Amino acid sequence: MSRIGKLPVQIPEKVTVSVNADNLVTVKGPLGELTQQVDPAITVEVEEAQVVVGRKTDEKEHRAKHGLYRSLISNMVIGVSEGFETQQELIGVGYKAEANGQMLYLALGFSHTILFELPPEVKVEVKSEKRGNSTVIFRSIDKQLIGQVAAKLRSLRPPEPYKGKGIKFVGEELRRKAGKSAKV
Repeated sequence: MSRIGKLPVQIPEKVTVSVNADNLVTVKGPLGELTQQVDPAITVEVEEAQVVVGRKTDEKEHRAKHGLYRSLISNMVIGVSEGFETQQELIGVGYKAEANGQMLYLALGFSHTILFELPPEVKVEVKSEKRGNSTVIFRSIDKQLIGQVAAKLRSLRPPEPYKGKGIKFVGEELRRKAGKSAKV
């Protein structure tokens, strides 16, 4: 039995979970609504204040999906009740960001400004400190979508190993390399 899959998902107050005949799980909460189609080999049952995920057979593929769908449902419940947040830092001279609605304008050391359009489910906020690094904060109820948007932003200018310039997650430890050493 999957260690993650056999754990029930607790449903907080103000959150409702429903499963229809097609194995479509719908989670509604104060922040919004999310849906997820579940594989027919996986059973999802709502019992009192928790969701129990099971599987019909013990095949390798079904065992793998058991834990996957339990994690997806758990992320949906957390998303509609609390939401998710990702913070990224722009490190480098002249690296800055500016948010205007669903557009993010980035100066990342290229000869042009980069326009980064965000999906409507993701909200963005930029904090800029004088003589400091800009911080871009993404908020959403969908954990998968916010991770995908953050990865796409990071891919525009990944941190380089010598000076550490680029876009990195707040709290991320970068592997730094020593520069050239002078010959004596």
